[in-house]
Parts: sequence; structure tokens; C-alpha cells
Amino acid sequence: MRTLYFDCFSGISGDMVIGSLIDAGADPNRLVEELKKLHIDDEYMLTWKKLVKNGITSTKFDVVLKNVHTHNHHHDHEHTHVHDDEHDHEHNHAHDHGHDHEHNHAHDHAHGHSHEHIHAQDHEHHHHSHGNVQHHHHEHRAYKDIVALIEGAGFVEPVKNTALKIFKRIGEAEGHIHGIPLEKVHFHEVGAVDSIIDIIGAAILIHQLEIDVIKSSPIPVGTGRIHIDHGIYPVPAPATLEILKGVPIEQSDIRFELTTPTGAAIVAVLAEEYCPIPSMKVTSIGYGAGTKTFKNHPNVLRVVIGEE
Repeated sequence: MRTLYFDCFSGISGDMVIGSLIDAGADPNRLVEELKKLHIDDEYMLTWKKLVKNGITSTKFDVVLKNVHTHNHHHDHEHTHVHDDEHDHEHNHAHDHGHDHEHNHAHDHAHGHSHEHIHAQDHEHHHHSHGNVQHHHHEHRAYKDIVALIEGAGFVEPVKNTALKIFKRIGEAEGHIHGIPLEKVHFHEVGAVDSIIDIIGAAILIHQLEIDVIKSSPIPVGTGRIHIDHGIYPVPAPATLEILKGVPIEQSDIRFELTTPTGAAIVAVLAEEYCPIPSMKVTSIGYGAGTKTFKNHPNVLRVVIGEE
């Protein structure tokens, strides 16, 4: 039995999942081709590169958004939530601050980005306030639009079903937090693209790797406070905690959002068991880099694949 184990010693985020699976041997070029079935490839570009995090070579995966900001700033934003300029600056985004966006964001979903941008009705100001913004995509995607996108793409059944389950987990959590029914949940355009790529990408790569069973360590969530759309909230953010209901979480002294809603949803839906690393003959190992760098440990997600 081919087993994949998520070793989440530094949390889990969507980009870390994709990076770790590519690092473990999945083919990123096949991922690019499969994702074209969604017919939204005019909205983003994918990048992946090797980098060293605290001594460990890992793969950093990014979704670079097109036509959102002229500098192709990609967003850490996972997403469903409203998010405003104030929250943006809190998170290394400083759109007009000359940051090197190639290295700074990409949803490090371990970046305080719980702000899943939901219901973006009042967020047009977010884009317009930064100048040089090109608008020709819808401002937000409803949950039902994303379901239709996935169902109409022609993915093989396991990929389609996995992606739908993960999105539903996020949508239900967001709906519960905000007191709205699932069909009324909206994902902000920017965050929706990130989430779509990370979630469907994870489903595609796990299918490609021919994984039979997925297990995971307990999930560290971090501690402290983050600044999100509705103010200052404790870590884990409400949506992340809601998504992780029923999943063992682990105390951590790191004052940072280690696990993001997208990462939480991927592991909550996929993992059949939360346990120490299982007895198996290891065949491949992958490290997916987060954006943040910590002083005392590598901010990476490790996946271990083997035969049980």
C-alpha cells in the first residue's frame, strides 16, 4: 500500500503542499497542463524553484497572478474573506513599498493569511487603491461558480471529487463563521485563484503519485495574533480552527500563523489518520517551503512516501 505522510512540524499551507509533492517527485509540468482544463490560465502563472531553508533544500511553489497588479504581485492570500488595505500591509505585502514580490509572498500560507477572502462585495476599493490595476476579471467567485469550474473541467473522478471535498470544507467553515449559507459564500478573485490552484493542484499531484492512503502528524497552528479583515484575531484564525474540527492540533510557541485555511482543509479532508510517522519502506521524501523564515527551524512541510 502506497502511503503518503504529511509531517507538519512547521504547519501546512497550500503552497507548501504543492511544493512538497513536486519535491517528492510529482511532475510540475503535468500539473500545469492539467490545470489548463479549468480555462483560467490567463489569470495566473505558476513558478517553482529550489531554495534552502535553514539548511534544507526545498521547493518553493508560487501562483503569480496576472492582471491584478501590473507587477504580478502574487498573493499569500488563501481565500475567502474580505480583506482590506490595512490587513494587507500587515502581511509583507506593502504593494507600493518596493518589495521583491518574487520572493516575498506566494501564499506562505503561513503568513497570517487566514484571511481567506470571503464575500468580496465591498472590496473593490482594495484593488483600486493601489493604482496601475487592470480589471478585467470578476471581482469574486461564488462557491457554486468554483464547483461548476471543477465539475466542467473534465478531470478524472478522484481528482474532481477530492477538490470538491476540500473546497466544501472551506466553504462550510467560512459560512459557519460568517453566518451565511454555503451557496452565498464568495471567494475574492485574488484568493480564489490561489485556492483553486493549490486545492486542485494537490488533488492532481496526489493522484499522479498513485497514493493509496494519506496520514498526517497532528497539526501545529502557531500562536499570537494576526490582523485580518475584521480586526485583530487570535491564531489560529476562526476559519482555520473551524476547518480543523475533529483534527488533532498541536500547541506551538511560534508566534505566527503556521497553518492556513487552505492547508488545513487539504489535510483535514485527505488524512485518514493522525499519528507518528508510520512503519513503512520509504521511497521518496519532499520538502515544500513556506515564505516565512524562522530562526530555529526550517519553515517547510515534509512529505514522506513509502510502502506500508
